[in-house]
Amino acid sequence: MRAPASTLALAAALAAAAPAGAQQFTPNAEIVQGLQGAVDDVPNVSAQALRGLAEAHMQYSGPPQGRPPLAIQLDQLAQINVEIEFDLNSAMVKPSSYRTLGAIADAMHNPELLGYKFLVVGNTDTTGTRAGNMKLSQERADAVAGALATTFRVDPRRLQAVGLGEENLQDAKNPTAAINRRVQIFNVGRAGVLTPQ
Repeated sequence: MRAPASTLALAAALAAAAPAGAQQFTPNAEIVQGLQGAVDDVPNVSAQALRGLAEAHMQYSGPPQGRPPLAIQLDQLAQINVEIEFDLNSAMVKPSSYRTLGAIADAMHNPELLGYKFLVVGNTDTTGTRAGNMKLSQERADAVAGALATTFRVDPRRLQAVGLGEENLQDAKNPTAAINRRVQIFNVGRAGVLTPQ
């Protein structure tokens, strides 16, 4: 399934934003635009359902390019792909990524997105075991959601974190490529009334 045109344009802007190897930074307006999309009629997607799909997908063996795509509806959602840096085999967000997280949080606090909830989805490349990658991607998604909630004060009830490991490669022909090590943020619809905590 192809990503929406707005997602492709945003991905191109992200790729052009910084030289290779540098921390990519996306301006707030681009993040808001990427997360805004058509969000009033979105498929019902939850972290729990995605986790179940990813775990079931692990039954497929063989090289990544020979596995079927993960049967999920994420491509229909308003989304952004961001590069959040972590140390090797670590779920601790590097300080160099806090500017990007701050921009994401600013977008989530924007009046146009304030009433929405988001999935924070962690992905890995194929380095390591599939089970290890699943665990690591969940820890990284939890770390990003935790930083958004604690450091940047995004209401945690608006965030769900899920790790898909290596089951949703962006570039299956190059399974160890850096482009596969990414965090995706998806707008999954209105949050409803959230009473102050």
